[in-house]
Amino acid sequence: MTTALREWLLQGEKSQESEKRHAWWKVMCLTGVDYFSTLGYQPGIAALAAGALSPLATLVLVLVTLLGALPVYRRVARDSPHGEGSIAMLVRLLPFWKGKLFVLVLLGFAATDFIITITLSAADATAHIDENPYWPTAWHGHEVVVTLALIALLGGVFLKGFTEAIGIAVGLVGVYLGLNVIVVGDALWRVATHPHTVGDWTTALTTQHGDPVAMVAIALLVFPKLALGLSGFETGVAVIPHIEGDLERRIRGGKRLLTVAAGIMSVFLLTSSLATTILIPASAFAEGGAANGRALAYLAHQNLGSAFGSVYDVSTIAILWFAGASAMAGMLNLVPRYLPKFGMAPAWARAVRPLVLVFTGTAFLITWIFDADVDAQGGAYATGVLVLITSAATAVTLSARRRRQRGRAWAFGVITAVFAYTTAANVVERPDGVKIAACFIAGILAVSLLSRVFRAFELRVTTIDADPAAERFLEELGHRQIRLVANEPDRRDAREYSDKLAQIIADNDMADQRDILFVEVTVVDASDFETALHLRGEVLHHRYRVLSVESSSVPSALAALLIWIRDTTKRRPHIYFEWTEGNPVTNFARYLILGQGEVAPVTREMIRQAEPRRDRRPHIHVG
Repeated sequence: MTTALREWLLQGEKSQESEKRHAWWKVMCLTGVDYFSTLGYQPGIAALAAGALSPLATLVLVLVTLLGALPVYRRVARDSPHGEGSIAMLVRLLPFWKGKLFVLVLLGFAATDFIITITLSAADATAHIDENPYWPTAWHGHEVVVTLALIALLGGVFLKGFTEAIGIAVGLVGVYLGLNVIVVGDALWRVATHPHTVGDWTTALTTQHGDPVAMVAIALLVFPKLALGLSGFETGVAVIPHIEGDLERRIRGGKRLLTVAAGIMSVFLLTSSLATTILIPASAFAEGGAANGRALAYLAHQNLGSAFGSVYDVSTIAILWFAGASAMAGMLNLVPRYLPKFGMAPAWARAVRPLVLVFTGTAFLITWIFDADVDAQGGAYATGVLVLITSAATAVTLSARRRRQRGRAWAFGVITAVFAYTTAANVVERPDGVKIAACFIAGILAVSLLSRVFRAFELRVTTIDADPAAERFLEELGHRQIRLVANEPDRRDAREYSDKLAQIIADNDMADQRDILFVEVTVVDASDFETALHLRGEVLHHRYRVLSVESSSVPSALAALLIWIRDTTKRRPHIYFEWTEGNPVTNFARYLILGQGEVAPVTREMIRQAEPRRDRRPHIHVG
C-alpha cells in the first residue's frame, strides 16, 4: 500500500508539462476565476474607500489596468512565456547567490499572493454562504469549518488533474459572468428609468466635495485601497503554459488572454461601481451592513427576488471557492521551476500531487490562524499582488533599457513609479501585509537552505556529453587502466602539470606515469544546483592530455564524470586527489557556498550514494 501511494503521489514526477493544453479562452477562465471573482467584493471595497466618489476611483483603477498593468504583462508574456512570470526576467539580471536569494524573496511574496488568494476567496465564499437566507441557522458561527471544507475540495480537484480544473473554471466563469450581466444590466436600467437616483448621487458628490479637482485628487489618493482589482495579472502569465500550440502561438494566446480578461473586467468594474454606488445606501456598505463585501449580491436579492438572488449567491460562492484554482496553478508552475533546480526543495517537489498537499495544508494553517476572517487577510493579499506587479513593471523597464527602447523604457518607468507608490501606500496603511509576507519569506529561506544542506551529497549532473577529443583520449587507453588526476586549474603552464604529476606519483608510489589524464573542473556559478556537463579534451604543451568541464560544483562534476566513464568504457576508473588543507568544517562550508573545498571525501560520498554496489564504484585515491 505504501509503495502504491508513493507511486500515485509521484506519478510522472513532472509538473504541468504532462497535462493536456487548451484553447487560450479556456485558460483565461482558469485565471478568470481569480480575476472575475473580485466582482464579489470590489464594488463594496470601492464604496467604503471613496464613498460617492467610488465610480471615479474605479475609473482610475481601470485606467491603471488598461494603460499600466496590461502593457506590462503583455511584455512579460512575450519575454517569459514559460509560466515563471517576471521573476524569470529579473533572475537573468542577477547572477550567482544574489539572484537565488532574490528569487526566494519574490517567491515569498508570490506565496503570500497565491496562498492568501486561496484562503481569502474561500473565506469570502463562506461569508456569502452565511448571508444567504436559506442557509441553516445552526451552521452560523462555523465559518472556519466551512472554509476548510472548501479548501480541501479545491485541493481534491487538483489532485485529480489540471484538465478537470480548467473544465470547472470554464463553466463557473460562463455562468457567473452571465448572471452579472443580468444583475448589472437590471441595475443600470433602474438607474436610467429613475433619474432622481442620479440626481441624489450628484447632489451628494457636490455637497461632499464640490471642487472637481479635489474629487480627482481624492480618487487618486484612495486608488491603493482598490488595488485588489489588479489581482489577475500575475496568475494570467503563470497559466500561459496551459495554452495549446507551439511557443509563438502560446505567446499570442497569452497576450490575448490578458487583453480580453482586462477588457471584460474593466467594463464590469465601471458599471458595477456606478450601479451599486447610486442604488445602495451608504450605510449598507459599512461593516455589518447587508451590502458589506457583497454589493452585487445585495442588488440581486433586492431587485430580482430571493430565488434569483440565491442562484446568484451559489454562482458567487462557487467562483470565489474556485478563485484559488488559478493561484494553485501559479504555484504549481513556479515552485518546480525554481526550488528543486536550485537544490532548495526535495526532488519530489517536481511532482504535482505532493505540492498540492503541501499548499493545501498551508492554506489550512492560514485559515486557522486568521479565523477565516476576510478583512484580516486583505492587507497581505494586496501586498503580495502589488509587490509582484511592481517587480513585473521593473523587469519590463530594465528589459526595454537593455534593448535600447528609450521611449518604452520611459513609459514603463512611469508605470513602475505608479505601482511603487501604490505598494508603499498600501504597506504604510496596512503593514500587517508585509509582516505576513515576511513570515512566508523566512519560511521559504529556512526550508530552502536546509534542503540545500540535506541534498549536498546528491549527484547533481543532469546530462554529460563529450567532444571528439575527449572520446579519443578514452579510446586510446584501450583495455588499460583509466587513471585520472584531479587538478585545480591555475596558470595551466607546463610547470603546473609537471609539478602536479610528480606530487601524485610520490604520494601514491606510482611506478608508471603513462596513460594519465588530467581532469579539471571550473566552477561557473556555485549557486546553481543542477548542471549539464560538456566534456572537452585538449593536449597542452604537447604532452599533457586534459579533460575539462564547467560545473556548479567540483565534487559533483567529478563523481558524475567517473560514473559516466565507467558506464561508457565498462571499466572502473581510478582518480587521484591530494588532501585539502585547512579546517574540514570551513572547507565543507566552502563546498556548500562556492562549490569547492573538501573535494575528495565529498566526491567519494556522492559516488557511494549514487552506486550502492561497492564492487562497481570507481576507485578514489587520496595522498
